[in-house]
Amino acid sequence: MFRNIGGPEILVILLVVLLLFGAAKLPQLARNLGASAKEFRKGMEEGLEDDPESADPADQSTE
Repeated sequence: MFRNIGGPEILVILLVVLLLFGAAKLPQLARNLGASAKEFRKGMEEGLEDDPESADPADQSTE
């Protein structure tokens, strides 16, 4: 989906974000985005660690 995004497209996206939020709010916006991504990855890792048995239900026998 995002494979064809190049330099010019990223610049346009950054310009739109700058216009929408203003230069003063960009650092806080970037911090919040980074913290959200970190929490998402942490949750995904915890989900995989908590339930390793249900990862492959085809191995369970039915009697």
